[in-house]
Amino acid sequence: MRREGSPWQGLSGVFLKELADHLSSVRMRVLEWLVVLTAVAALYGAISAIRETTQEDPFVLLKLFTVSQGKLPSFVAILGFLIPLMAIGLGFDAVNGEHNRRTLSRILAQPIYRDALLAGKFLAGLATIAISLLCLWLLVVGLGVFMLGVPPSGEEIARSLVFLVFALAYAGVWLALAMLYSILFRSPATAALTSLGTWLLLAVLWPMLAPALAEAIAPPNVRLQILGLPTLATLEWTQALMRISPSHLFGEVVLALLSPSTRSLGPVFMDQLQGAVGGAPLAFADSLAVAWPQAVALVAGMIVLFAAGYVAFQRQEVRA
Repeated sequence: MRREGSPWQGLSGVFLKELADHLSSVRMRVLEWLVVLTAVAALYGAISAIRETTQEDPFVLLKLFTVSQGKLPSFVAILGFLIPLMAIGLGFDAVNGEHNRRTLSRILAQPIYRDALLAGKFLAGLATIAISLLCLWLLVVGLGVFMLGVPPSGEEIARSLVFLVFALAYAGVWLALAMLYSILFRSPATAALTSLGTWLLLAVLWPMLAPALAEAIAPPNVRLQILGLPTLATLEWTQALMRISPSHLFGEVVLALLSPSTRSLGPVFMDQLQGAVGGAPLAFADSLAVAWPQAVALVAGMIVLFAAGYVAFQRQEVRA
């Protein structure tokens, strides 16, 4: 007997229930404290490093995100490392956990469609990460104003908020990937290990493999190889292969938005620099145009992974 109603019936109920579970779970508390403590340490190092340049630099707030001191990495470097862990921690048992608790068939016996169940779980995880990132952003701005005594400009606020939106898209890629593995593997441990393995491959190993693959596809000129210089074709292939990694795309978005003097994310020729003032910051709209292809790629990756999980979940048999 076919159920009547919208395929998205029950979406709000699933979303609110999953959001409440995420925000009150011990797992989320551990991840939150891990992110907050490491972020505060990086922020304190950044504040200590830029105290002497508050009068000269017009983008002090943005420096809080990007400056590192000593052995402490920058705030955005820590986010690039911890956001995938948080997303994977929220999504690796989203579906197979229901299978193992034998609650999936009971949920789908209610007037809740598979579409609404999967979308509600994904949106709840994304909303949880969004709340965490917003709190971190408020922490950065608040501590920066309190300890430096310099109010942020409107452009700094706009750049940092757009960066926050793109960071959420970056988190969505890893959340969708973790949920895809949660659908494909019935064991949460297998899904978690596969998700972490994929993250380590793309974030740690891929930057070392991409240049080697680029040289194999477009071998460098013999003379340039003797000098240790790559050809333009090798550079272009290296950049194209590196952009397969969401971590690299996120790094380019950070560079374009939070470093206003960045004019290009690829090879720059001398004729492109004619008439340009060295070190002059770009307008916000121009920086957004530089980062836009990478941001669209992150959103597209999130949609493709979620669609793959959706198709696999629709074809999956659910037994009581």
